[in-house]
Amino acid sequence: MTAPGRRSSTFTRLLRHGFTDPSAAEELLDGAELTELRADPVLLEALGATADPDLALHGLVRLLEAQPDPTARRELLDTLVAAKPLRDRLLGVLGASEALADHLARHAGDWQALVTYEPRDLHPGVEEFERGLAEATDPVALRVAYRRCLLSIAARDVCGTIDLAETAAELADLATATLRAALAIAEEAAPDDAALCRLAVIAMGKCGGHELNYVSDVDVIFVGEAAGDADETKALRAATSLASHMMRICSETTVEGSIWPVDANLRPEGRNGPLVRTLSSHVAYYQRWAKTWEFQALLKARPVAGDPGLGAEYVAALQPLVWQAADRENFVADVQKMRRRVVENIPAAEVDRQLKLGPGGLRDVEFAVQLLQLVHGRSDTSLHSGTTLDALEALAAGGYVGRADAAQLDEAYRFLRSMEHRIQLHRLRRTHLVPEDPADLRRLGRSLGLRTDPVAGLQRAWRRHASVVRRLHEKLFYRPLLDAVAQLAPGEARLSPEAARERMVALGYADPAAALRHLEALASGVTRKAAIQRTLLPVLLGWFADSADPDAGLLNFRKVSDALGKTPWYLRLLRDEGAAAENLARVLSAGRLAPDLLMRAPEAVALLGDGATGGLAPRGRPQLEQEILAAVRRADGGEQAVTAARGVRRRELFRTAAADIVGSYGTEAQPVEADQGALVDLVGDAVSDLTAATLAGTLRAVVREGWGDTLPTRFAIIGMGRFGGHELGYGSDADVLFVHEPREGVDEREAGDAANKVVAELRRLLQVPSADPPLLIDADLRPEGKSGPLVRTLKSYEAYYRRWSLVWERHALLRAEFVAGDADLGRRFTELVDPLRYPADGLGEDDVREIRRLKARMESERLPRGADPKLHAKLGPGGLTDVEWTVQLVQLRHGHTEAGLRTTRTRAALAAASAAGLISAEHAGILDEAWVLASRVRNAVMLVRGRAGDTFPTDPRELAAVGRYLGHGPGHAGDMLDEYRRTARRARAVVEELFYA
Repeated sequence: MTAPGRRSSTFTRLLRHGFTDPSAAEELLDGAELTELRADPVLLEALGATADPDLALHGLVRLLEAQPDPTARRELLDTLVAAKPLRDRLLGVLGASEALADHLARHAGDWQALVTYEPRDLHPGVEEFERGLAEATDPVALRVAYRRCLLSIAARDVCGTIDLAETAAELADLATATLRAALAIAEEAAPDDAALCRLAVIAMGKCGGHELNYVSDVDVIFVGEAAGDADETKALRAATSLASHMMRICSETTVEGSIWPVDANLRPEGRNGPLVRTLSSHVAYYQRWAKTWEFQALLKARPVAGDPGLGAEYVAALQPLVWQAADRENFVADVQKMRRRVVENIPAAEVDRQLKLGPGGLRDVEFAVQLLQLVHGRSDTSLHSGTTLDALEALAAGGYVGRADAAQLDEAYRFLRSMEHRIQLHRLRRTHLVPEDPADLRRLGRSLGLRTDPVAGLQRAWRRHASVVRRLHEKLFYRPLLDAVAQLAPGEARLSPEAARERMVALGYADPAAALRHLEALASGVTRKAAIQRTLLPVLLGWFADSADPDAGLLNFRKVSDALGKTPWYLRLLRDEGAAAENLARVLSAGRLAPDLLMRAPEAVALLGDGATGGLAPRGRPQLEQEILAAVRRADGGEQAVTAARGVRRRELFRTAAADIVGSYGTEAQPVEADQGALVDLVGDAVSDLTAATLAGTLRAVVREGWGDTLPTRFAIIGMGRFGGHELGYGSDADVLFVHEPREGVDEREAGDAANKVVAELRRLLQVPSADPPLLIDADLRPEGKSGPLVRTLKSYEAYYRRWSLVWERHALLRAEFVAGDADLGRRFTELVDPLRYPADGLGEDDVREIRRLKARMESERLPRGADPKLHAKLGPGGLTDVEWTVQLVQLRHGHTEAGLRTTRTRAALAAASAAGLISAEHAGILDEAWVLASRVRNAVMLVRGRAGDTFPTDPRELAAVGRYLGHGPGHAGDMLDEYRRTARRARAVVEELFYA
């Protein structure tokens, strides 16, 4: 006897074997039914191996109690002890399914169905299940026989004898046998109706796809024809009666419950359409009226019951239509929209628990696979499978899905379907919601092999697999490639040479013969690389055609492919990363600059992806400086160091240009950037930060090469002009001032010589001819201009500015900002010039007149001969200088009193002037719009022509490319010029009022 307050050894053993209510389990084990097995370690081990030991023990006691006599009970106990296969199967089912335990309690002899353990018993098919249902002659008997067959499937499933795919296939085979048995009962009840018609039952959905759940609607479509010379109307009426009766036999609730609902709503016209149609009526409907989703549903159509010949005719007639569905207008968009609608209709409280319909759920996998099948199955019959996992395997084998992605998707789908199966198996209820009760979650986790901490382990595994599905679903299902491939003419999903020339002419390729040669070089052969290219090229051709120069886009793509074709990641990136292919197409066909930068280092194409190595967001100055300085430290000698720094600059210029192009053109994944000013700021900040980091690295290399760690003089570089204002464009020079300060104990002449040598070497290294674009340094804004020394000490600057500075020099200092070198010296320089650029008394009238005179002189003398002033983005009326000088005049007048004006940035100063009431909001908006547009024009010209320019190109194709960058479609270059003139004219009117008045 156990002492009071102490637990029995049995209690402890039960806890150790996974029982959650050991006290109740002890009572059951002490009962009459299990007295002799109470201490049997084999029984406890077997119970402990189940998903829910408490449930399994309770079910076993109920089964023993249900045995009709002691002999039957003894037979069950003896078999349970002696036969491990039966023990594992029976207890496994009892621990996983309360509903099947109820069935066994009602039909106490059905446990015998689990005794057989022969090889032929491992994988029964339709014929074996038909034999198991053969004696059922009424709906009740059919339910009992169905549960008995289901018992054998569930037993082998929970014991791991069959895997997920085999379980789903067997459930579909059992459903097929059940439909046949139900139809036979219906025909026997109405022999006259059966004689009048031929009726075929077509399985759809998961039953048709041979991947059924434990409890699921069985989707069907009925096809009927008259038998012999029977009247068609009467025959259809008879067929409808038989079909209705068959559905009721399966669906209605009896004393033995129901089997599952038979759902015929996938038929033409859904619930509003006739239940049974003739074959010709089906064909006519699908040819004329069917929606996209109905063809998607037909992917899984499979004849399962009734007249086999008629079923085969149905499939033969409709399958060709399935593979034409992708030719329909907006096909891919329709499928994607339907998937989004499904997600949107999930009740908010259920979204996070939905295994099937929620984000990262089973439907994501199924929709993605089906879309890929429908798009690529037009020309590849290996994809014609109704089974999700088989189709996924075929997609991977054909190169349409990456092998690694397919493997991850397969694993995730199997796990999620296994979760769904075990949830449904518990009470044999149709549900796709993950339970919330901890006991249910514990049983579910244990049923999937998670024993240490079943609830936490289940949650982790579920989140991980759902995350994989969500990520891959977005990559596969929304991959923009498919939309374009689906819009090709039939037969063109895999490019044929015969169709290519015609298609390229239609797409606007100026030299289709050359383009065809590029295509042949890229897509010929039987390698996996060529297969992927054949899948990509039809889409890329369309994207190239959406640019102003598709020929250049295709030529550049061939060059990049030739350079990277042997790398394992290049084509995989384009195929698998949702954004990469379209981003590359946009970049390669938008002009000369970005492709030229890319060709010098083709591996930079990896930046165009959306994975861990991709990303077009420009990097910040600290990151750039860190990378460049690290490269300089590793280099041998100054020239090698600066070569490394310029290499980083080239790559980052490409990143910035690509981000600018993608934001300007827009892609499927990223719409056109609505805020054009944001794109100007992106380029200005990125190029300015990059220039500053490059100067910092070059300065470090020069000093190290000539003087080691320490230069005899402190040295700083001050950014001026658009550089200091963070407004550099792709082709801008870097306006700078150089300042130095001798270190303690260093002779001023020695310090000055060192500083001049640094400047000379820095400028030389940044302009050495190489594959990288040069960085031109302009120091003409220094005191005395070109006549003055290139570098001065801080004291020299102070003396000069105190005695000799002119108003134009104070004006130029509005943009002065430290960019590289000694930060303390740079800070002291800006403190020195602050009183000059933000004078305490503002500007006198003489100074204002001088600034206006200088501006007028600039307009008349510096505008290139022959240029149209109204279209000159820098010097023309309403152009950059008009806006900048207007804003800078306000800064000089009010910068001392208005802190917001003390900035080197034009747009920030303009906003501050408006906020302070110095410029009206309307005028500020007009000036900002004009400045942004003029900046965009200059950036566009550089991107398109590969060299800087302030006016619109005269070449029609280049002008069209600038138009595309600025948001004007083909044939609208004139509208672009009119818009520019109109915007500049409005800005000039404001300038006349604010600057010249």
